[in-house]
Amino acid sequence: MSAQQANLEILPVSIKLVLGMGLVALVAFPFVGTPFYTEMVTRMMIMAIFAMSLDLLQGVTGLVSLGHAAYFGLAGYALAFLTPQGEAVSLWWTLPAAVLASGLAALIIGFFVVRTHGIYFIMVTMAFAQMVFYLFFDNKVLGGSDGLYINFKPSTAIMGWVPFDLDNKRVLYYFTLAALLVTYVFLRRLLFSPFGRTLSGIRVNEHRMRAMGYGVFGYKLAAFSVAGALAGLAGYLWGAQTGYVSPELMGFHLSAHVIMMVILGGMGNFAGAIVGAFAFDYLLHLFKDLPQVGSVNLGKHWQLWMGLFMVLLVTFAPRGILGLFEKFLKRKGASDE
Repeated sequence: MSAQQANLEILPVSIKLVLGMGLVALVAFPFVGTPFYTEMVTRMMIMAIFAMSLDLLQGVTGLVSLGHAAYFGLAGYALAFLTPQGEAVSLWWTLPAAVLASGLAALIIGFFVVRTHGIYFIMVTMAFAQMVFYLFFDNKVLGGSDGLYINFKPSTAIMGWVPFDLDNKRVLYYFTLAALLVTYVFLRRLLFSPFGRTLSGIRVNEHRMRAMGYGVFGYKLAAFSVAGALAGLAGYLWGAQTGYVSPELMGFHLSAHVIMMVILGGMGNFAGAIVGAFAFDYLLHLFKDLPQVGSVNLGKHWQLWMGLFMVLLVTFAPRGILGLFEKFLKRKGASDE
């Protein structure tokens, strides 16, 4: 399957209807779910934003990054450093500052990274991310391996007026849902803009785009920076929700997990990244809760089952869950005729 065919950019009406039903379910969930599950779904939505940010690189531009978690973690640390010990800090300036910090870091790193191609690009992104990881891991001033606590959620106060309180789990849930929707709409508009079509052209045939006169380096650097900034948005929300950040947020494992989320849902349309993030988290809990059979604890080896599942998915459904669902609907429609 070619790079162009592997992406499902145009979503069929049937899939749009299913996604719409999913959105309705997310809106209604806090009223039927327990506080524990409301927090869990909030984390899923944060990871969905993170997955969409990588999909801009991997699914749209064709750049596979093994260091994308660095920008996620940087924004969480930015919130931790900006929050005083004894009081909450304003959401209205710390959120843009954290996103800008991640975007700026992506711009600087991307200036060197996007000059490489193929396997070299993948390895250099991982190398930079490991440098950032060990910068925080080995430095007690930056929190060290123990990480940092964020004792207060950001305040939304505007001249004494508080429009909403993020300490309320339901309010934080809907704030995250709003951020998810804004990110999705922004990226979908970006995808079908001249900038987005150029990025898709780079994914399909970079040499042809360069021959046509496009500044490929500038477009890839811009995509890398925007993706880093959006990963920062997810990292900020993660830090605000959990109240804790550690170097593990910048580690290789998280970068690998978000790649699997993008592949699992289906690349290149951003809705697939959302579906993949929710599906990955569900499968994670499913495999970890497997029972013990004899002397073998199946749940302890959840990485094995997740790996096997991903191999089967890539082999038989390279367009992910959304692509599999589209194929099913096409066959069902053909059989009905």
